[in-house]
Amino acid sequence: RLRLHDGKLIKDRRYHLRTYPNCFVAKELTDWLIDHKEAPDRETGIRLMQKLMDHYIIHHVCDEHSDYKDAKLLYRFRKDDGTFPLNKDVKVFVRGQSLYEKLVGAEGSILKVREENSVKYQRTFLGCEMVDWLVQEGEAESRKEAVELGQALLEHGIIQHVSNRHHFFDGDLLYQFWINFRRRRRLTELLNENSSRTLSESPDSPFCLRKLNPDPGNTSFLSVQPNKEIKIVSAVRRSSITSLAGNSNPYFSVTPTLVFPPVAECNPKSVLKRPVTNEELLSPGAPYVKKTLTIVGDAVGWGFVVRGGRPCHIQAVDPGGPAAAAGMKVCQFVFSVNGMYVLHLDYQTISSLIMTGPRTLVMEVMEAVE
Repeated sequence: RLRLHDGKLIKDRRYHLRTYPNCFVAKELTDWLIDHKEAPDRETGIRLMQKLMDHYIIHHVCDEHSDYKDAKLLYRFRKDDGTFPLNKDVKVFVRGQSLYEKLVGAEGSILKVREENSVKYQRTFLGCEMVDWLVQEGEAESRKEAVELGQALLEHGIIQHVSNRHHFFDGDLLYQFWINFRRRRRLTELLNENSSRTLSESPDSPFCLRKLNPDPGNTSFLSVQPNKEIKIVSAVRRSSITSLAGNSNPYFSVTPTLVFPPVAECNPKSVLKRPVTNEELLSPGAPYVKKTLTIVGDAVGWGFVVRGGRPCHIQAVDPGGPAAAAGMKVCQFVFSVNGMYVLHLDYQTISSLIMTGPRTLVMEVMEAVE
């Protein structure tokens, strides 16, 4: 947006006796994307700008077109007309970027390259240093407010503990800005933003107990071992699943066919009675207790389904699986995975973390006190 302003592509334009401030012509912008190597061709340029429309970054000046058309139509950045939706996530992100720029530009900045356990980390700071700085600069009125701001930045993935083992505290723990706001990003990155998250939605995901055959008598499930090899495993050990399906026969004698049900069948309505926020989970005196579960995956997987986001919750547990044996229950909230704090992540990302991690899974969960 700023580069387009500098290049005079964004300017006041007159059309049908009316002046539209701070807008651009779609066809001219597509040309600009190709000329500045932000897009290899017009088709990619159109897809990129459609992505910005889908995320409410740009819109047609009269909102008469929901699609980005490579034509002499006028569009505008919502930031230029005050219609950009500033929800909580966006506000925290913008605040984080503002703080980062202020820290980088400060003389004697607390952001430094530091080493911990023989590993060097970029853009690091001590928790107490950040709290001191926020109070001194008037970014927070008290140390308590500064800690709350630091926790919000961590929960939104802007900062993190260098080894992902701690939340944000006013102490000598080492944190870093996870996002390098000054890295020059190319627009084409937008087209690949979900590539790492498609893994958990594929038919070989261990987080959906997918029946190989929709018939009630079939109790086999397709899942993935930690080495990602797909195996068909009969449900002799999983006979409890059979009883849930209304069939008392725990054995399966007919060779199944590989038929995958729609994703919707594996993503039912949330088991939570009401939405729960991270703030509610982490507030002092909250009626939740944290538990550590060690789950050793078997040939069928780990035997649970994680869904939701910020925080994620346990949607389903295979009664005969490793997760159930470790004490996992539905409605628990996922606090950490193999030492990594994950309350700020969505279930696709958490699923990918688990799938690419070791066979022995260590999870911290938060459970409501009865």
